[in-house]
Amino acid sequence: MTYDNTNKGILGKNRDKSKETHPEYKGQINVAGVEYWLSAWVKTNTKDNSKFFSLSLTPKDRDVQTPTRRDPLAEDDSDIPF
Repeated sequence: MTYDNTNKGILGKNRDKSKETHPEYKGQINVAGVEYWLSAWVKTNTKDNSKFFSLSLTPKDRDVQTPTRRDPLAEDDSDIPF
């Protein structure tokens, strides 16, 4: 039986950080069967000084079409009977 990695990922300390703008943490994640690079920066909330992560996903295969949000109001629903 093979391991199913769908909707799972890993994140660890970025040991190659050489600039202040580079992420503190890097890893990879699988979302709905698509592989992404995962980056995380530690940020500070200016209101209460609490810490949080800012995240970014980048497709591993740049040729993969990234999902776009659908606008449900833009769909043609003229054949719906109500």
